[in-house]
Amino acid sequence: MANIEEKVERLLKTEIEKNGYELYDVEYTKEGKNHFLRIFIDKPDGIDLKDCEKVNDLISDLLDKADYIKEQYFLEVSSTRNRKKHKKR
Repeated sequence: MANIEEKVERLLKTEIEKNGYELYDVEYTKEGKNHFLRIFIDKPDGIDLKDCEKVNDLISDLLDKADYIKEQYFLEVSSTRNRKKHKKR
């Protein structure tokens, strides 16, 4: 059975890519009492805040309809540059 991150990646990949972005990574984590779904994106000329807002708007309804995550969570869309800061390997 696929975990939440795998399901979310399959759900969002095509939509994100057809809008000119690369889906770099998906992270679902609990920090303290809060859950976070982090979507990391990239494109050849880099990512800015407007790109993150656009992708957030593109994927929010898809995530709500799929209803993979039962807990309340925070959705964060960010650049791959921020992914390297979060990665703890």
